[in-house]
Amino acid sequence: MTQRYASSFLILATALLLAHPAQAQQTATQKPFEPQVGQAGKDVVWVPTPQALVDKMLEMAKVTKNDFVMDLGSGDGRTVISAAKLGARAVGIEYNPDMVALSRKNAQDAGVTARATFENSDLFKTDLSKADVITMFLLPSINMKLRPSILNLRPGTRIVANTFTMDDWEADETQRVEGDCSAWCTALLWIVPAKVDGAWKMGNQQLVLKQRFQMLTGSLGGADVSSGRLRGNEITFTVGNAVYSGRVDGNAIKGTVKGGSGGTFTATR
Repeated sequence: MTQRYASSFLILATALLLAHPAQAQQTATQKPFEPQVGQAGKDVVWVPTPQALVDKMLEMAKVTKNDFVMDLGSGDGRTVISAAKLGARAVGIEYNPDMVALSRKNAQDAGVTARATFENSDLFKTDLSKADVITMFLLPSINMKLRPSILNLRPGTRIVANTFTMDDWEADETQRVEGDCSAWCTALLWIVPAKVDGAWKMGNQQLVLKQRFQMLTGSLGGADVSSGRLRGNEITFTVGNAVYSGRVDGNAIKGTVKGGSGGTFTATR
C-alpha cells in the first residue's frame, strides 16, 4: 500500500470511528452471553440440573421417539436437547431471552434443531395440554401453582421433576442418582391419574370410589375397597380376596378379577 493510499485509509477509518464511537466500543467489548449459577429469573434463580439427573428423569418418564416433551424453565436447554437425542420432539419454555438464544445455539451444536425448539414465554401462560411428558426444576411453590393445571391434563401424562415435590400429591416414583452427583440428585415422577371419584354401577352392585390424587378408597356393595390406586388410566383395587385390575375409559371401567369368583368386570356411571 503506497503512503498516499495508506494515509487516505487511515483518515477514512478514523472518520468511521468518530461517526459511530458507541458501536465501535460495543463491538470491541461485547462478549458472548454466559449464564451464571444463581442468576435471577422471573420466578426462580437458575441452577442447572446435573446431566446425570437429566438422564435419570427422562429414563423414569420412559421418553421415546413418539413423545412430545415440554421442559418448564428450560435454562440452557440441556433437558430439551437430551430428549431430542432420544428421538422425541421437545420444546423448552424459558422466560429469559438470552437463555433462549443460548439454548438454540446449543441445540444447533448438538445437531437436534429439527426436534428441539425453544420458546421465550411465561410458563404460567403456556398450553401444557399437548405434552406427553413435562419436565421441570422449579420451587415447591411454583409446582403448587401449576398443580391444578397438571391434574387436568390427559390421564397418563408423565410429570418428572428435579428434587422438589408437589406437597401432598405423593410421587409415583422417586429415584436418587449416586456417584458423581453431589447436589440436586433426586428425581420424582408423577403420572396424571384419571378422574374416577364417585358412584359407579357394577352389575347389580354399586361401586363407590373416593379419590385423592392416585389413591383410592371406597366400597363395593357392603365391602370395603382397599389398596386402590391409579396409574394414569390403569386402575387396581382389592375387595376381600379379589383383586380388580382394569382400565378407565371415560365413564366406563373394564378389567379382570383375580381371586374371589374371578372373571371380568365392567363399571359404568
